[in-house]
Amino acid sequence: MNIALVTGSAGLIGSEAVAFFADKFDAIIGIDNNMRQYFFGADGSTEWNRNRLADTYATYKHYTADIREVPQLEPIFREYGADIKLILHTAAQPSHDWAAREPFTDFGVNAVGTLNLLEMTRQHCPEAVFIFTSTNKVYGDNPNFLPLVETETRWEIDQNHPYFENGIDEHMSLDHTKHSIFGASKVAADIMVQEYGRYFGMKTGVFRGGCLTGPNHSGAQLHGFLSYLMKCAITGNQYTIFGYKGKQVRDNIHSWDLVNMFWHFYQNPRPGEVYNAGGGRYANCSMLEAITLCEEISGNKMNYTYSETNRIGDHIWYISDLSKFKQHYPDWHWTFDLKETMVQIHDSMAARLAVVK
Repeated sequence: MNIALVTGSAGLIGSEAVAFFADKFDAIIGIDNNMRQYFFGADGSTEWNRNRLADTYATYKHYTADIREVPQLEPIFREYGADIKLILHTAAQPSHDWAAREPFTDFGVNAVGTLNLLEMTRQHCPEAVFIFTSTNKVYGDNPNFLPLVETETRWEIDQNHPYFENGIDEHMSLDHTKHSIFGASKVAADIMVQEYGRYFGMKTGVFRGGCLTGPNHSGAQLHGFLSYLMKCAITGNQYTIFGYKGKQVRDNIHSWDLVNMFWHFYQNPRPGEVYNAGGGRYANCSMLEAITLCEEISGNKMNYTYSETNRIGDHIWYISDLSKFKQHYPDWHWTFDLKETMVQIHDSMAARLAVVK
């Protein structure tokens, strides 16, 4: 029997993976205790998505285990054992701001939870492929010291810099930089996943995501940039831009495209490997450009305000270079561009809000 185990299965990437893998594995085991609601309140709850998965996929089985607790994880791994062929670890505390409120919780979820899953994999299904969704925040604020140029709607890197053509590659340093508490906990997890690949010879892979997005995101003010922005465009709720004149740039990758990267890696894993994963030059925008797109798609004028205070550890300009991954897996390419992704977010969000009303 071939089983895929997905942590954070009711979240954006986890739920996309359940749908993607549903016809590729005999069963999908989901682990998600909806801590996103604890982090972000009602806006962040993933209960609706968990229910959707259970109603849609007959092979999906859900567990509400807490990844910080080995006694809750071990019975699951013991039950399925070597039948588990893939562990996709997407569960996380994902916010800079929230992490500083409760560092123990943040580190427990992001770092300790990852170690627990790695060790359960090593003990019960060591031949499985272990894929970890890391973050570009492991680079800290090093990207902010690149030679940046201000334009009318965005910050952009100097066109003579090596990163101009494709973006930031995996050689950027993780050291001598401010990460935020969140970034530091993800660094710990990132390095541990690499080490289990290099030290124990396990089939581990690390994917350092840019802005991950898509129609099944439970966006909230502290996390889920495009999803929450579109929600504000639809509802008329006020959105706050934090610093950098609203010209900060992010690359955005659709959740399906990211899971497709995972699928390519699963079929031909490279133990301990690290990849940047984002929209690259194919799909990126500044905050101001995203607002313009939201207004165009929703037909509504956005209600937003500006704060001069940027978020600690936030990037001014970040575009991922996916050249390394595309060299290793040349059949992979992006499927969804930025506007198509945002239209999907709008339609999904509008339908969910209509149900709530």
